[in-house]
Amino acid sequence: SRYAWFLYGSIHSDLINNIFCFIFKETKLKIIKYLIFIIAILVIGVLILIRIPSIQDRIATRVIKNTLTNPLSIPDDALTALVCGSRSPIPSPNRAETCILIKAGENLYIVDVGDGSISNLRNWRVDINKVKAVLLTHLHSDHISDLADLHLNSWIMNPTRSKKLDVFGPQGVDQVVNGFDAAYKLDYQFRNEHHGDDVAPLDSAGYEPNIIDLTSPIIIDDNGLKVTAFSVIHDPVEPALGYRFDYKGRSIVISGDTIYHDNVIKNSKDADVLFHEAQANHMIKIMENENVKLGNLLLAKVMSDIVTYHTTPVEAAEIANKANVRHLVFYHLTPAPRNNIMENMFVRGVNEVREEWTLSDDGTMVILPLNSDKIEIKKIN
Repeated sequence: SRYAWFLYGSIHSDLINNIFCFIFKETKLKIIKYLIFIIAILVIGVLILIRIPSIQDRIATRVIKNTLTNPLSIPDDALTALVCGSRSPIPSPNRAETCILIKAGENLYIVDVGDGSISNLRNWRVDINKVKAVLLTHLHSDHISDLADLHLNSWIMNPTRSKKLDVFGPQGVDQVVNGFDAAYKLDYQFRNEHHGDDVAPLDSAGYEPNIIDLTSPIIIDDNGLKVTAFSVIHDPVEPALGYRFDYKGRSIVISGDTIYHDNVIKNSKDADVLFHEAQANHMIKIMENENVKLGNLLLAKVMSDIVTYHTTPVEAAEIANKANVRHLVFYHLTPAPRNNIMENMFVRGVNEVREEWTLSDDGTMVILPLNSDKIEIKKIN
């Protein structure tokens, strides 16, 4: 009957479909098994190969060659700032303590040199031999602790250095560098005895302190670069300084550690970029409260104390506005954000005050090309 033929056709069609599905599944399973087998063979092969000395040598040679032949490119025809350390003493993964490298033409200057900052510069393959001077904003440990590493890496194997490393700073900078010299005197001697004068000459080992007298605030005036020091308020740290770099029509200002201060506004007037320290006091309050709950009363006291001598992100934005600064970069972040949520918390309220700003990270680089009004902001990976 017609119904029987229809029933037979349906059963036959379902049977064919089931057969095809079965074949497809079996084929798919076989392909997956083959892929797993091939991947396993490849992994085993790689594990065997990397144990062979000649293969290890080839890999090491390529890595070393890449390290030696690919320095970080920072333009000569610009005034550039590179954040080599973006945090305060409060720890934060993958961030060094405060440090900003300034490049004006071919010359390098370093403003503050906190823990981990020189390792950053070395990992990024910055030519530290070209560092002409260090400028310290003040003498807190998180601004000076990597001074010895900077000295070592700008002293040995540097035929262009004919004198001690210039270190500019407030009153007391001579005590700091003399202390480093005393601590590392034997290190200088041992390296010279081992490598000789060509590698580690003793006549250029050590530091030349330059105590800044604010009655003569221009501390560097060389090849188109003018560096001006100015006072800020970081009580009880006194004196504390900020610096302005002017180079062939471009300008960068670094606040140093300070509260909201009219002197920062005055010395940042019409600057291209202001690097201003920033402390999120609402986050510090949370840290204080949690330390109280945990019984860490001394650490809670520190959190309470530090709100008196730093600037909030909103206050820094207001300073930038009043100074007619084109771009604001937050640095010396307290506490340095560890994730996107904390970043949003840190800059809470800033967008209501100004638009042009950047929250720095280690590797944030600001380039101001000469004969231009461009502000280029990049990030070293």
